[in-house]
Amino acid sequence: MSMDMTSQLMAATVEVEQPLADGRHMIGTGWLINDPAPDGRERTVLVTAGHVFDRMPGEVAHLGYRVQGADGGWRYDPEPLVIRAANRPLWTRNPDHDIAVIEVKAPPEFAKAAIPLAWLADGEAFSHAAVEPGQEMLVLGYPQGLSANPAGFPILRSGRVASPIEASSQEPTFLLDFRVFPGNSGGPVFMVPNAGQAGPVVVGLLTQQVEMHDQRLEIGIVTEAPFVRDTLAMLDKAAPGKTAPAAPATVAKAAATATKDASAWVGDKVAD
Repeated sequence: MSMDMTSQLMAATVEVEQPLADGRHMIGTGWLINDPAPDGRERTVLVTAGHVFDRMPGEVAHLGYRVQGADGGWRYDPEPLVIRAANRPLWTRNPDHDIAVIEVKAPPEFAKAAIPLAWLADGEAFSHAAVEPGQEMLVLGYPQGLSANPAGFPILRSGRVASPIEASSQEPTFLLDFRVFPGNSGGPVFMVPNAGQAGPVVVGLLTQQVEMHDQRLEIGIVTEAPFVRDTLAMLDKAAPGKTAPAAPATVAKAAATATKDASAWVGDKVAD
């Protein structure tokens, strides 16, 4: 089960990229989720960190889809995604958390890779799974814009929970002992299922790194999955771009630290 889950999450994770006028590229990480519309229509939604789109000045980004050939091999096949129209954001942003979602028209084979909504943790998931400090978590992303191979698959890395786990209603984030690089922003964070666990759990997405006195502490901030669920629900309640800007992340556990986002400005793609 854990390998099936990891493989599907890897298949559902894409590079979010926008070339800039000066030759650099803005890069973050996104992942696809199958979130049916209220009328039952199949809907594929991209989830990423809100600041990834905020920092992309242009109207069109690119999603790093991958296509499998008849020989079984994969090739990188990015497609455009319109994220603004007349300077109006087309994504939906959580007003209180660094999360953005946008409906996408993914290629049919890629839409099939979108993870089910049931994989997202709810407010009870941590207590049911008895998550404790020190537990290993897995993270998918594109550190420094690097992909796992020329086809553009994400890189799988791991870290350990570095803070007490509280109810998401009390603390919306937790800390991960994980070296964050530009390009990791928006990547899914998930648990390897334990024996007897009812199902796979995506616990949140990586949104920031912790810094103190301009020094990286190699600690990541994970915004928890119940707020991803809340943001998906906003797709049906508010027009895109009409939500309030996200409030600055507050992390009581990291008092007296500064946070910095983990989206990348890179001179070129590291792996083409």
